[in-house]
Amino acid sequence: METEVHQPNFTYLGRTFSGLNITESSSAFSDCNSDRSGEFPTASSQSRRLLIARASENSDELIQQLVSDLESNSIDVQKQAAMELRLLAKNKSENRLKIARAGAIKPLISLISSTDLHLQEYGVTAILNLSLCDENKELIAASGAIKPLVRALKIGNSTAKENSACALLRLSQIEENKIAIGRSGAIPPLVNLLEAGNFRGKKDASTALYSLCSVKENKVRAVQAGVMKPLVESMADFSSNMVDKSAFVVSVLISLTEARAAVVEEGGIPVLVEIVEVGTERQKEIAVAILLQLCEDSVTYRTMVAREGAIPPLVALSQSGTSRAKQKAETLIALLRQPRSGNAAAAAATPARASDVSF
Repeated sequence: METEVHQPNFTYLGRTFSGLNITESSSAFSDCNSDRSGEFPTASSQSRRLLIARASENSDELIQQLVSDLESNSIDVQKQAAMELRLLAKNKSENRLKIARAGAIKPLISLISSTDLHLQEYGVTAILNLSLCDENKELIAASGAIKPLVRALKIGNSTAKENSACALLRLSQIEENKIAIGRSGAIPPLVNLLEAGNFRGKKDASTALYSLCSVKENKVRAVQAGVMKPLVESMADFSSNMVDKSAFVVSVLISLTEARAAVVEEGGIPVLVEIVEVGTERQKEIAVAILLQLCEDSVTYRTMVAREGAIPPLVALSQSGTSRAKQKAETLIALLRQPRSGNAAAAAATPARASDVSF
């Protein structure tokens, strides 16, 4: 299993980046939170207040009754129970442990496999909210949630797909689950969600892919599933609010030869050069790091980058960027100015490899 290793500074999902000027409020990714409020039309504000009040008075008894209702023969009773458990888990962190300890996880997982799409959605959403408690993650995975969540990611309604992506992200924060999630077929539907989902779906998919692709075999799956096309398209659209997220995902994939070929094939070089020219400070640093990895072992890619007009914005970045961006820009400029022969002497003159310049 191959996991990216970076010098510590910015940490996200167990991964660290050094030298990027990233604060918590401006980080490219925000962790998946609990489900959106208001998605259950039957749960009025008044009924929510009553539910929370009931839970405050006698939460253990209420939770036990709701868990029992999950196994009712009535779909309506199951829906109501799943909805109320979802609300209890969303609104009070201590309820997440209580609900799990009351035995809710397995019957909720069973709901995820329901042919009733709304019941499936409620089961997914409740599992997502329970997964917000770190102590529940191992139990959720061990109870067999991964494959049903992947199925919901493939065939569920839009909310079920988004919340499945979030739940899988939460489970992937346990390192050994990353391989299991990838081998259960999660990568292609995540790529589909990245390409065709709404903004929330794209955000959730990119965040899950970023986490899962710290494992080499998942990187291969993502590239084979065509992830570079939506990533390059998102990086090219500065109005999408997905430039940073997409660039970070590309940055974890680009170590693969297949990924480098794919990003070039999808027109990624002019997009990355444009980011170096007009992107934010952080976007420029990510883009130059990706370009550096593209170029360090390929004379062909160096030629393509140089012909795209990369040197002037790289020179500007080497003079006014962050210290890391300056270093990467200077290294890339030196590569681009080498003779195109790619001989050993030219390679020896390279100041540093991209792999030696940590994020």
